[in-house]
Amino acid sequence: MAGSAESTEVRRKPFDTSGAGAAIERWTLRSGPIEAVVLTLGATLHAVTAPDRSGSRAQVLLSSDDLGAVLGPARHYGTTVGRYANRIAGSRITLDGEDHRLAPTGNGVTLHGGPDGFASRIWQAEEIPGGVRLQLHSPDGDQGFPGALDVSVSYTLAAATLSIDYRAVTTRPTVVNLTNHAYFNLAGEGSGDVLGHLLTLDADRYTPADERQIPLGPYEPVAGTPFDFTTARPVGKGINDDHPQLRGPGGYDHNWVLRARPADGTPARAAFLEDPGSGRTLEVLTTEPGVQVYTANNFQGAVTGARGVPYGPYAGIALETQHHPDSPHQPSYPSTVLRPGEEFRSTTVLRFGVS
Repeated sequence: MAGSAESTEVRRKPFDTSGAGAAIERWTLRSGPIEAVVLTLGATLHAVTAPDRSGSRAQVLLSSDDLGAVLGPARHYGTTVGRYANRIAGSRITLDGEDHRLAPTGNGVTLHGGPDGFASRIWQAEEIPGGVRLQLHSPDGDQGFPGALDVSVSYTLAAATLSIDYRAVTTRPTVVNLTNHAYFNLAGEGSGDVLGHLLTLDADRYTPADERQIPLGPYEPVAGTPFDFTTARPVGKGINDDHPQLRGPGGYDHNWVLRARPADGTPARAAFLEDPGSGRTLEVLTTEPGVQVYTANNFQGAVTGARGVPYGPYAGIALETQHHPDSPHQPSYPSTVLRPGEEFRSTTVLRFGVS
């Protein structure tokens, strides 16, 4: 990657000095014109500042510095989601013939690891070359998941490239699916919706879902549907089409099946996002087999960002690199099982630029 760890400035300070949030740390990584802010609460990517084509810098993630919002309606903004990102049907899994009931989150599913998932934990942080490593111990039975899990998430910044590296080991067979839940608006947070952003996805198939957003099973081709982003098209071009998969969620909240990843574990491109107005671009590369695209369909202004603008529908777009939702119940999907003696490894790269 361009740049070097030596050229990255790393700073640490409390997130909130009022007392209530004093235990939460804010880590700031700075390399050239790019700045990334990471919180120890939820191992969260809290903010990214990037220049436009004229060099003007703006914060391009939806976020809030209000502690009440961070603990409330913005609790998943930019967080590391686990132990299992996305949805597991029936709030139960079976591993080696043993049934495990998971903590439910409603609607007949366990979403994002349960009601007290990794997003709500304070992680332990340490500086590493070019960034910060955050670590968490999840005990056996946490939210119903078997096995004690030790997890680390490392954020490193070099020039315009932010790398997110996930690692995990377990004491018992379990399932693991980690992602980052940042919402991007490349025009700058609070600048309106992202419907005019141009999106490309390196995916020829997706996983249609039921009303709970649980995959129905077989992959379906995107060709000829509003889910075809194989070439760049505006996010909003087909978002209101009368398609059965769009009526329920009111927009995109689906998993795309990425083209085959390199066997050597090198991250490959998953998505490319561009804001034509500012010229800012984001290239997403990953080792993961899928990406969940969520267009903030249900946002109703509960969170107000730094510009003082409440976030409404389509205020940002999440590009959550992941294994597929409900994989424990879908034998044809790539496995999310992690066993003792193995190490879960996953890398996602965010590369910022201008057109």
